[in-house]
Amino acid sequence: MNPATTAVGVHFLDLDHVARRRYTVAQTAIGELLLVSDGQSLVTIDFELHGRHAVQIGADWLADPAPLAGAVEQLRAYFAGELAVFDLPVALGGAGFQRQVWELLADIPYGHTTTYGELAARLGRPSASRAVGMANGRNPIPIVLPCHRVIGASGALTGYGGGLDRKRLLLDLEQRAGRPPLWSAGA
Repeated sequence: MNPATTAVGVHFLDLDHVARRRYTVAQTAIGELLLVSDGQSLVTIDFELHGRHAVQIGADWLADPAPLAGAVEQLRAYFAGELAVFDLPVALGGAGFQRQVWELLADIPYGHTTTYGELAARLGRPSASRAVGMANGRNPIPIVLPCHRVIGASGALTGYGGGLDRKRLLLDLEQRAGRPPLWSAGA
């Protein structure tokens, strides 16, 4: 894939090389986030640093916040309500269909939601909402690729790798005064 820029400024690059991973932990309004870089691009944001599904930091990884300073600063601004559009290079692996879904996530505007079915229809596969949900669940860069903006067809909040409480907090953060709720009250 050639580098491409989405409507929200995320620059997609292929994750087709093996580089020494560099990482840092950012303290945010929704807890600690592990950010991982290949030295040039953001490759992972992970919520789970402790517990059953904790990320395993590789023995060859280097604790190095320098290549992630821009991502940390943009996340800080996002959580402060000062940033609606991320402008970062991200490198993605994943299968073709997953990548197509992840690229669509980057086009969901700040403060808006869409459904799995709507994303499937945009891909020209209207019966693939379940596959879209699975790809959405494997998004390696949540928040920057805003999978939290995808909700169920009924308007209910559905699964989120960081937990529904975090999904709700992210949507609340993006809520604008006077706008109707982004999801149904029964969620």
